[in-house]
Amino acid sequence: MQGLSEQVLRWVTDAVGGGARVAAVTGLREGANPWSLRFEPAGRVEAAVLRLGDPADPDHCHRFATEVAALRVAGDHHLPVARLIATDLDGAAAGVLAVLSTVLPGHSRIPSVASAERLQGLGATAAALQAIPLTPRAALPLRTRSIANVDFAAQRREKGTTALLTAAEQRLQQLPMPAGPTVFVHGDLWFGNTLWSGDRCTGVVDWDCAGAGSPGIDLSGARFDAALMFGLPAAEQVLEGWQRAAGRRAEQVAYWDVVAALGTLADMAFCVPALHDQGRPDLDAGLLGQRRDAFLRTALGRLDVDGQ
Repeated sequence: MQGLSEQVLRWVTDAVGGGARVAAVTGLREGANPWSLRFEPAGRVEAAVLRLGDPADPDHCHRFATEVAALRVAGDHHLPVARLIATDLDGAAAGVLAVLSTVLPGHSRIPSVASAERLQGLGATAAALQAIPLTPRAALPLRTRSIANVDFAAQRREKGTTALLTAAEQRLQQLPMPAGPTVFVHGDLWFGNTLWSGDRCTGVVDWDCAGAGSPGIDLSGARFDAALMFGLPAAEQVLEGWQRAAGRRAEQVAYWDVVAALGTLADMAFCVPALHDQGRPDLDAGLLGQRRDAFLRTALGRLDVDGQ
């Protein structure tokens, strides 16, 4: 069956039980891993999501341990996340690292125009995470930025950068990282990792960058994504939703906005395929670069005004 070995299929059917077999497989990210599975006969489990490890990724063992630990924390706090059905974190049974989980309602396709309700909903989702205190631990380590497993600064040094990105890096080096208690962070909170029914967020997925860190990581990550998808004013709607749900003003927003914008390469073409896969073929590297730079310039300007 498409993309799945017989060993993986046996592991899945054993986990589901009830004599069910995998009747259909659909790739959820650019036609590949993770996989949506449908079972027949539909008994205890009608459908599931299967995430498989990538042996080419030297960090995939840690990423899978993080995914599982994060889903457990999120589930314990009644966040809209999938329930774990089975895990194989050493690949002994499935032949590859594997996590099988329930299916959440909604979809992750990104509209070309977002309502204020949807933008504020993304902010409220980030606020729900910051309400969970979390001390760093092995599977949920300290995070100081989104997508912590990718060294964007090193890649920019190798592939080329811009004067604006260089100036932003230098500005951050002059500032201490904001102090404060650590909370539960998703670590890659953008519209493509959330599920929606209308303007209501029904789920948060892809937890392999999760950990403990500042609330600003997810807030500014969501703000930056909104600015990329819909333009600079959208970021302020995300902030409004966060502050309304959190019941307080967000702190150090400009600092974390700069951090979020630096989680990119000079050429924004690297993220175009994922955005097209999420239903936004109108976005190209040029437009994304313009929106990234506008967001970053605004954040740097606010840093100067605030004296940070």
